[in-house]
Amino acid sequence: MYQFNVEKAGHRRHVDHILVASIFFLIGLGIVTLYSSSYVYAERFFEDGLYLISRQVIFVAVGMALFFIFSRINLDIARKWSLPGLFIVGTAILCILPLLPEVGVTKNGAARWFRIGSETFQPSELIKLVLPLYLAHIFDKKRDQLNSLTTGILPPFFITIIFIILISLQNNFSTAAFIAVNAILIFYLAGVKRRYFLSGLFMFLPFAILLVLTKEHRFRRLISYLNPNWDPHGAGYQVRASIMTIASGGFWGRGIGHGIRKVSSVPEIQSDFIFSAFAEETGFLGVCLFFVLFGIFVARGYRAAMRAEDIYRRLLAFGLVTEIMSQTLTNIAVVSGSIPATGIPLPFFSAGGSSLLTTLIAVSVIVNISRSQGKTASFGPSEMKFTQRSDSWYSHDSEV
Repeated sequence: MYQFNVEKAGHRRHVDHILVASIFFLIGLGIVTLYSSSYVYAERFFEDGLYLISRQVIFVAVGMALFFIFSRINLDIARKWSLPGLFIVGTAILCILPLLPEVGVTKNGAARWFRIGSETFQPSELIKLVLPLYLAHIFDKKRDQLNSLTTGILPPFFITIIFIILISLQNNFSTAAFIAVNAILIFYLAGVKRRYFLSGLFMFLPFAILLVLTKEHRFRRLISYLNPNWDPHGAGYQVRASIMTIASGGFWGRGIGHGIRKVSSVPEIQSDFIFSAFAEETGFLGVCLFFVLFGIFVARGYRAAMRAEDIYRRLLAFGLVTEIMSQTLTNIAVVSGSIPATGIPLPFFSAGGSSLLTTLIAVSVIVNISRSQGKTASFGPSEMKFTQRSDSWYSHDSEV
């Protein structure tokens, strides 16, 4: 028998300053990078070089206000009175709006946005926050029913499938696949039996393959990834230009504001391919700095998840940290040509209010969870089971 000493449930700690500092550094780095990468583009298309960055700063200001609120609210009270089911229904309705004529906004063949006054909103970004909240809530509530397919597994499974279908109808396969993979991870970590987990996985794979093969632009991207010389001036142009932009940064980089290839080589570089602009101007050293900051954020986020006082907070923190981490790594893998091109933005960096606000709310919830610790307990390897499956990640209340 070995001993672990953990503070009593409900004990309040000071905020994790390292976690918060890493978040603020990433936000600041993102603002500087967006200003540098978007100035020429905004001047050319909006006749105002500050157009995109000024909008982003406004979103940051709103996001920081939301960050302050959500990092301090009582999650138990919020969970009780927010009625997670209403959030699910409301988000589903918002995801239908981009598909409606005169309401939805279509760009490059994708109906992913709807208009709010002079602004547009992408509801699929909201799913990245709402679905982990719902899954953490429902798996905590039904933790004694995970052996039951009808009452424990199918309700969250059907909710996840509905969101995946809605996003797919928006011609947004990359986000649908991203949300599906992260939801599968939460299912697994919640303690869902392997046979159910694998069945859902095998059901998703044919669906994903079908979606790739039935859309020409997705198929062309896949072929271009497998054979970069197949269409170098078409489907493969953006990724090839991004790789050359990253390589041109060298070890030291060209310096902030002195990038050259970002001006004309990479289309829409201020959006999904903004990391290539960052790499060109800061070089290998800047990329290392980014991964250090991001690694600190991920490590402290998982630390908060492992120290959380209950299953709901653990699953929620793990789901949100994993989502931000996987989104970041996916984006960087795309701009470096490691995987086929997708439309996944880079958290904290890419232009766009929907993604930024959702990300800031998500990290505020992680900070909130980091403020509380788990139960005092002395236990051994076979004690303190929280789920039906003994190898579940939170089977023990140990500190890490």
